[in-house]
Amino acid sequence: MLNQNQTPLLDALKACADRFHAPFYTPGHKRGTGIAQPLADLLGTKIFRADLTELADLDNLFAPQGVIQAAQQLAAEAFGASQTWFLVNGSTCGIEAAILATCGMGDKIILPRNVHSSAIAGLILSGAIPIFLNPEYDPVLDIAHSITPNAVESALQQHPDAKAVLTVYPTYYGVCGDLSAIAHITHQYNIPLLVDEAHGAHFAFHPELPTPALAAGADLTVQSIHKVLGAMTQASMLHIQGDRIDCDRISKALQLVQSTSPSYLLLASLDAARQQMALHGKMLMSRTLQLANEARTKISQIPGLSVLQNPGGLGESPGFLALDETRLTVTVSGLGLSGFEADEILDEKLAVIAEFASLQHLTFIISLGNTTADIKQLVQGLTALAKEYRRTNLTLTNPHWQNLLTTRGHALHFSPREAFFAVSEILPLAQTSDRICAEIVCPYPPGIPVLMPGEVITNPVLDYLQQIQAMGGFISGCNDTSFQTLKVVK
Repeated sequence: MLNQNQTPLLDALKACADRFHAPFYTPGHKRGTGIAQPLADLLGTKIFRADLTELADLDNLFAPQGVIQAAQQLAAEAFGASQTWFLVNGSTCGIEAAILATCGMGDKIILPRNVHSSAIAGLILSGAIPIFLNPEYDPVLDIAHSITPNAVESALQQHPDAKAVLTVYPTYYGVCGDLSAIAHITHQYNIPLLVDEAHGAHFAFHPELPTPALAAGADLTVQSIHKVLGAMTQASMLHIQGDRIDCDRISKALQLVQSTSPSYLLLASLDAARQQMALHGKMLMSRTLQLANEARTKISQIPGLSVLQNPGGLGESPGFLALDETRLTVTVSGLGLSGFEADEILDEKLAVIAEFASLQHLTFIISLGNTTADIKQLVQGLTALAKEYRRTNLTLTNPHWQNLLTTRGHALHFSPREAFFAVSEILPLAQTSDRICAEIVCPYPPGIPVLMPGEVITNPVLDYLQQIQAMGGFISGCNDTSFQTLKVVK
């Protein structure tokens, strides 16, 4: 057992920041002396003393032998991994590296269609061929859940040459599928199970939270420590266990997708966040769950609103086995409002900002950083929304948009890499139906692509994206942010 009280990287960074010396190395602001005054006024100057480069005492992220190695070993033990890598380019680079380390050009990988755009980037970078599975879909709530074990088994029977299976656990809505069963099936084919666990870094620290991906049998998992724990934005971790994945390939892949000038502020925040959870995680998560349950109970009583609930063993399905109860999804369509309209009202008039909005829902993240006052503000805001901004009805041209991701076929005319690098042209939307998409197009957040390179563009998909935009949603990934044109294969 390692001493989880230690923070080797944080301590080394503090010592370097406090040490008197003349700096003749990057970054150019020289420990804050050269920082622009408006930025210094916002952040103060002390933080910049710790914005250091790879000095001798601070180790090297790509060949760690000192304090970074020690910090990663502590993290591996705390999160239940055999080896852990710190990530400074977010979980995005971790997902990309996982695909690059397990799949080469033309190799097949099985994954859900509602993956994050980072997985599509991994396909483009690696040249892997996606075998997409439709996640389980709830037509009443219009929410896509997890892929099911049966779907994975069927796909592996049809594609026994697949090199890996990748799944999302939990989804952006906090829904967890039957990951243990998926791991068991995947391992029967002696291939690794990769997990995008960006929103599940807290699972390892409380028994009332869903089973962590590694404990469920995953070979590799990527976690956004900044999303739900106490690290700085962009700070994430990649964990592995077992021998199905070559550690050297992970390290080499990460060198391709991470900055060669990693931020030590981000790295040190990972060290500190790990210590915080290792020492106080259960207490912090107990308090977080208490706040979340208080919010869920009170919001459920507001007329016109409903809250996504944990199945609790009743009517559970393989695509929705458990719910992370710190994730709060509220259906607002009963107020005659779209999620985008409700989000705008809450933000501009009621001092409440959600994590993301969709056509019929708002989703809120409740974490160790939230307070009783936050929950009170949330409940008051939603109460005012229901009383003062309610409309008679909500008209949606396509109320079941998630069904677009779960029922349409996903045959690709080109691999994502081929389509991304193919000769292309930009056309008005009206001329793109039945053409092959050459870019990633997704509402953000949550960043799940509705179109990707290699897919055929259809009118229902265009209608949905235009509806999202008309109701205040933001379309990202594509070249034309106004979404008047699309890039297609020529």
